[in-house]
Amino acid sequence: MRGRGYGGARLLGGRFADDRGQVAVEFLGMLPTILITLAVLWQLVLVGYTWTLAGNAADEAVRAATAAGPGAFQGACREAGVDKLPGAWEGGAEVSCGGSGSGFVTADVRLRVPVLFPGVLGFPGRVHGHAGAVEEEDD
Repeated sequence: MRGRGYGGARLLGGRFADDRGQVAVEFLGMLPTILITLAVLWQLVLVGYTWTLAGNAADEAVRAATAAGPGAFQGACREAGVDKLPGAWEGGAEVSCGGSGSGFVTADVRLRVPVLFPGVLGFPGRVHGHAGAVEEEDD
């Protein structure tokens, strides 16, 4: 059974028999949705990575502060808090240490979450990492 010719495609039962190009049209229609989904997923990865970096930096800072003793406590804490951070996160890092002399040392690290590309632009909010440890005693 032959349908009527209609510009290179044949009409069979009210439908075109040739759907060439349909996949390309559907892909182009879905491309923005696919790209936005990938960008959102990448941003979530950056938030998680920044959160992990903040926690690790706080652990490193409190570890250094407990070993440094009361005199060099603040400097050692701040230095260790930013020491192992990648360059894109190091610049905006805020490290605060407290508790020396009370027997318990705490460190708080706040990092900016980058927007899509680390080192270019950051969200106004910060990710917070907190750690605490008991001071070491010298015998």
